[in-house]
Amino acid sequence: MSLVLRDVVAVLERLYPPQTAQSWDRVGLVTGDLDQPVERILLALDPTLEVIEEARASQADLLLTHHPLLMRGIHSVATTTAKGASVTGLVVADIALYVAHTNADVASAGVCEALAAAAGLSETEPLVNVEDQPLGRVGRLASPTTLAAFASSLHAALPAAAAGLRVAGPADAVVETVAVLGGAGDDQFDAVRACGADVYVTADLRHHPALEAREEARGGPPYLVDAGHWSSESVWLPTLRDALVAALRVEVDISTVRTDPWTFTVGATTAGGMP
Repeated sequence: MSLVLRDVVAVLERLYPPQTAQSWDRVGLVTGDLDQPVERILLALDPTLEVIEEARASQADLLLTHHPLLMRGIHSVATTTAKGASVTGLVVADIALYVAHTNADVASAGVCEALAAAAGLSETEPLVNVEDQPLGRVGRLASPTTLAAFASSLHAALPAAAAGLRVAGPADAVVETVAVLGGAGDDQFDAVRACGADVYVTADLRHHPALEAREEARGGPPYLVDAGHWSSESVWLPTLRDALVAALRVEVDISTVRTDPWTFTVGATTAGGMP
């Protein structure tokens, strides 16, 4: 008996229950017929036009992304916007689109667990509960190390991106307890301080929240590592692939398109900045 989309959706909703997504989020099946056959799935962080073209070229039946295509309600896909064109392209090619976003962030086989594993953490526990769901993770390294050595090890474990990692703190500072939160996480500094982490790995750290966090730390922990939104979340895609392959007889590919928006840096230096 051939695999159909409803079979894949059933597995996804067991792994990443839609009800665990945050209230503002848009997750689940965006487009597709639950009875359509599925032989090949493409995984990606973002449903960009280039990713959709890749899905069409690879003859994928389902595009599974972390970030939603549409965060706000629409009344028609007959539009000239890029997002409208993306939806139209999927429909024309008979490619289903499914989104696992904040429900994948909080899952046991989700984004934050994958980032914690990349950071080398063990004995993890939730960083904070948001809408009764465990967001972020806190754990310990196998042994204490320096902030510079930790950042180098993390960089090697994450998908490479042009911007690399930004680090705030003395390179020789000793770290052992680490908090992680894939994607944008500068709204959780209170939780990071409360858990006693030596370093906080997240992304999209804005100037003022990061500066205030370092001011409050007075040169001590928690130190900060901005790992980049794309890198800190796309590290989860191999975990997702393995889970789908284990549960279903289906071909699963990870997109080769890097949807990180940055392409190169100029003048990056280790000199300057506050400790």
